[in-house]
Amino acid sequence: MNVSLKIILLLLLIIISFLMNILGLMDLIPLLLTSPILFLSLFLFIYSLGNRNRFRGFK
Repeated sequence: MNVSLKIILLLLLIIISFLMNILGLMDLIPLLLTSPILFLSLFLFIYSLGNRNRFRGFK
């Protein structure tokens, strides 16, 4: 998968999960459901940024 497409999809996932978390704060969706989704999307975004240029050794 192209790196820029991956970053755009992860940013879109963060925006959607943030909006869902706002709905959870307004008690329209359970907050216990939306908070882990937001955490996971942020974690995946930070993990993918940090794991791009890692040296994997000589083969």
